[in-house]
Amino acid sequence: MNHEVKSGKDLSLDKIITTALQIPGVPVDRKKFLTEVFAGENVVLQDIFDYGPVQANVPKKMLTQLAGKQILKRTSQSSAASFVAGIPGGLAMAAMVPADILQFFGMALRLAQELSYLYGAKDLQKNGFIDEEGKSRLLLYCGVMFEVPDAAAGVRVIASQATKGVVKALPQKALSKTFWYPMIWQIGKVMGAKVTKSTVAKGITKIIPVIGGVIAGGMNFASMLPMANRLQGVLDKACFSYTDEEFRRDLDTIEHMNFTVEIEHTEEQVIKEKLAGMFKRK
Repeated sequence: MNHEVKSGKDLSLDKIITTALQIPGVPVDRKKFLTEVFAGENVVLQDIFDYGPVQANVPKKMLTQLAGKQILKRTSQSSAASFVAGIPGGLAMAAMVPADILQFFGMALRLAQELSYLYGAKDLQKNGFIDEEGKSRLLLYCGVMFEVPDAAAGVRVIASQATKGVVKALPQKALSKTFWYPMIWQIGKVMGAKVTKSTVAKGITKIIPVIGGVIAGGMNFASMLPMANRLQGVLDKACFSYTDEEFRRDLDTIEHMNFTVEIEHTEEQVIKEKLAGMFKRK
């Protein structure tokens, strides 16, 4: 059996995300999640289902506390899963994508969905699965978690649309997929590079049995916690303290991104088609 860590050429971000979303438990049922997370709280669940927690007048303090609990819960689970994957001969060696990378992205994607639902996002699933539109939205969330430049601007603009009294409507230009294409592409590019570097670094832990597992678990917890907190902070900002001036500034940031990546026309067309309908009018 070949125990070499896969090279950057062997790793595709789209492949990792697509595979991670097939793991049971990674796609989040919005209604089920909201029911569980608000169990025992003095809220009207039907309003939360229909309008989202923020528009249902769930207090900011409660959302902050619930988000914090969810982040700690998932990051702890991610650390435990990484401990298993960090031991040579385990699932990490059998999977097409290294298991520690796969479970790390799986947990990041799950957390991104859960945090977005807490702050008012509509269901990312259609007919029981997350389509390309949903994956594009998740890529934006992950961009914030991975500190991709200007990704927060995109998430703030999107999240603000789910809350009352912040911004009434997006300008016509922001409803076009071509307006968002440079940002989506840049996020994918930067995240892909970080995944490659992370894979090489984590490969070192495979050399030392058991101890390697402990190192991998610690790396996961130390990485996931600030990533999740970063996304929660951006969503909180968008829902509770986002001004019209900041909204216009973020739109301007997205519109004037320095998009210098040159790709083949066929590849560009495929990516644009995947983003089709992401921000179209309902």
